Amino acid sequence: MRKILITGATGYIGSNLTKRLVDLGFDVHIIIRKRSKLDKLRDYLDRIQIFEYDYDLKKLTDYLKDNCFEVVFHLASFYVAEHLPEHIEQLIDSNIKFGTYILEAMRLSNTKKLINVGTSWQNYNNEIYNPVCLYAATKEAFEKILEYYVKVHDFTVITLILYDTYGPSDDRGKILSLLNRYSKTGANLLISPGEQLLNLTYIDDIIDGFIKAFEYIGNLQTSGHYKYTLSSSNFITLKELVNLFQKVSGRNINAIWGGREYRKREVFVPIKVYENLPGWQPKISLEEGIRLMLRLDGEDMDDKK
Repeated sequence: MRKILITGATGYIGSNLTKRLVDLGFDVHIIIRKRSKLDKLRDYLDRIQIFEYDYDLKKLTDYLKDNCFEVVFHLASFYVAEHLPEHIEQLIDSNIKFGTYILEAMRLSNTKKLINVGTSWQNYNNEIYNPVCLYAATKEAFEKILEYYVKVHDFTVITLILYDTYGPSDDRGKILSLLNRYSKTGANLLISPGEQLLNLTYIDDIIDGFIKAFEYIGNLQTSGHYKYTLSSSNFITLKELVNLFQKVSGRNINAIWGGREYRKREVFVPIKVYENLPGWQPKISLEEGIRLMLRLDGEDMDDKK
């Protein structure tokens, strides 16, 4: 049985990856903290191994030594689009410090393969380094640390760069979840003028990409840091997305366009700096994905056609 370790397994993408790997027969281990909530994995807790991280590098290293993981999936992060001063400690702790502890434990245990997650927000205005926000800056800072372990300690790393993701049971406050909630309540949704382009990929396609990355990294013969995207080739404005959601759901959204201003560094065109992961393309169209999301969230879309 193939043994892997996942950080961030209690988050939306991480929990979907964990469940898929368990269903595929992997020996899945996850790292959590004392405050981690395991609700998303409640039906899988008897099929995964859990390590509680307490900032003790020796314990973490010993755990990796004892288990000889084939690959580490590093999905743990703290996200906030526009930070407040009180967010700084958690951004640095979650996005830089914790990841560096993982890398050091990997070095000490001779665990050499990592699949990391990046964000398109690291590349504002299509520049190699121009972070949209402090969150994106911390993700970039961690990648610089990653480069040290690649160059000095011969790590093999794939960073998968994500754009917008969506799917059922999504509690992250993403745009499609907001549209779903406000379409049910009828409340006014204060929203930007809506001209920015979005690149949305359904969660099942994203998880397919992580599985493909696992296969791909296993075939790499040389160390290095390989960066690819998991993104759709189709773009849609926020206004078009609202119209599409109304069409698929059959419900109206009371959108107050211009009810809030664009962010200071709003991304209007999410340009791809890197190519898609070789051998991967999304299979689920946006319209089909919205329909799937609504159906799996307990709505009978056949009555709305």
